[in-house]
Amino acid sequence: MSFLDKIFGSSEVKEPSVTFWKKLHSEEDLNTAVKESFERKVAIFKHSTRCFISKTVLKNFEKEMENSHQPYSYYFLDLIANRDLSDRIADELDVVHQSPQLIVLENGKAINNASHQSISLGLM
Repeated sequence: MSFLDKIFGSSEVKEPSVTFWKKLHSEEDLNTAVKESFERKVAIFKHSTRCFISKTVLKNFEKEMENSHQPYSYYFLDLIANRDLSDRIADELDVVHQSPQLIVLENGKAINNASHQSISLGLM
């Protein structure tokens, strides 16, 4: 890793490091997440794989989740690879697009959202 990559983050696309994430790649995946929110709370993490801040927030959120045993479902969206889906999420759930962003769904609706350092399990 070069010096600039250490400071600004690599342009290499990295998947989330923890296995509890369900990936959002399509409208069908989004519909599944929305349907699931009628059974349990759902969190959608919108992540920019090109942004150092987003990478840091993701790592911090995953550390926080390691100690949580809440029955939530966690969805991960690489918004660089899925920009159209990211825009659709903003439109359908009536939330302003941010990155990084955590959107909490319950009964098919966004009940909370936060971005940057405001992202925590406390939103759930």
